Amino acid sequence: MLTVHHLGISQSDRIVWLCEELGLPYELVRYERDPVTRLAPAEYKALHPSGTAPVIADGDLVLAESGAIIDYVVARHGEGRLTIRPDDPAFARFLYWYHFANGSLMPAMMMAMAEGPAAQSMRARVGRGLAALDAHFAEGHSWLAGNAFTIADIMIAFPLTTMRLFVPVDLAPYPHILAYLQRIGGRAAFRRAMTKGDPDLELKLT
Repeated sequence: MLTVHHLGISQSDRIVWLCEELGLPYELVRYERDPVTRLAPAEYKALHPSGTAPVIADGDLVLAESGAIIDYVVARHGEGRLTIRPDDPAFARFLYWYHFANGSLMPAMMMAMAEGPAAQSMRARVGRGLAALDAHFAEGHSWLAGNAFTIADIMIAFPLTTMRLFVPVDLAPYPHILAYLQRIGGRAAFRRAMTKGDPDLELKLT
């Protein structure tokens, strides 16, 4: 059985949500951040050389990095569900948005919180990325791959929701993203995952 080592208010909520969407049996081990420093406790950092969340264990395997974990779980335990076949017309779009969250949006959001010209450039990059995302949904797509919910949606939700608790981003100019967040919030698996992983966290869906 999979063990999901969940650090509160972190990217590991993606993995809890993925397991819930796939209906997989898993053991959830929760860890709380230090109330002063907001850092992960020492026992969490010791799970993997990266010292970061998320981390899973599957037998003797211990794996970090949310994208790698999602790919692993879907391939090994999910029978390829929540993905798009290479011959699907939406395949390239699916790949782009799947990698957009950690490859572009999250780094730009973090760097935008600094000071100086580089931060200003990153704020502009965040704005362009959110505008492109909003335009995607304005075209009538319910999800990132079109009408099919996929792991791309699981990846993008964190920077649009939980991450905004400590990296404030105003989504008011992007009504189609806000409507998308309501669709995410309406998924039973998402609600179960957040209740199990962060029961005291107020969901940031607006």
